[in-house]
Amino acid sequence: LPVIAITTTAGTGTEADPWMVITNGDEKIGFGYDKTFPVISIVDPELMMTVPADLTAYQGFDALFHSTEGYVNKTANEMSDLFSLKAISLIGKSLAAAVKDGGNEEARADVALANTLSGIVESVSGCISEHAIEHAMSAYHPNLPHGAGLIMISLAYYTFLAKSGCCDQRLIDMAKALGKADADKPTDFVVALQDLQKACGVDNLKMSDYGIRKDELGVIAENAYATMGGLYRVDPCTIAKEDTVKILEESYR
Repeated sequence: LPVIAITTTAGTGTEADPWMVITNGDEKIGFGYDKTFPVISIVDPELMMTVPADLTAYQGFDALFHSTEGYVNKTANEMSDLFSLKAISLIGKSLAAAVKDGGNEEARADVALANTLSGIVESVSGCISEHAIEHAMSAYHPNLPHGAGLIMISLAYYTFLAKSGCCDQRLIDMAKALGKADADKPTDFVVALQDLQKACGVDNLKMSDYGIRKDELGVIAENAYATMGGLYRVDPCTIAKEDTVKILEESYR
């Protein structure tokens, strides 16, 4: 049967892409093909007005990372670039306002549009290993909201990309789109990302609060490679298994 999608959150972007997630307690793997594309999607911000502040933030950052990952992905192209930068700018403009006041119609509309645009990015470009790492985290700890897990690892992850020198201009582009108009170096994106996390009240999330132990970070890295290893192949630079462990260790609290 054809899929008709009515989104009640602004995070997954699935109203504009074919992707779904299959999980069994040990794995959390993305899947999709032509018949899982919605044939009709209804995106109405009024359906999102009662989403709690914390989930609004987690979902908004999931949408953000769909676009940031799609923008630095090896498969990025002119079309995905357009949608990525617009989605990033809308989230930079309005996510904190939507978190602060869920009844803010304009902010909700901006974030809903950003989410759908990010879903299009997922269709014409795609995610990189940041998503593989988080899928492994929440595969073992399903009480961890996906967006929260992404937030936890994001600063260390994008710092790694910034230090690698593999996508300097693209990181600067994203920093400017996120609201740091004077950005002129790749680490400015990390600064802009940290500022947005503070503005949304999600800058102090801890893996340990969700039962993740430091001694299992190696297992999580192994899982990321084993189940979603394809995403590592489209990273803008090589992120080895030991690099994944280091990113997790630097993120751990």
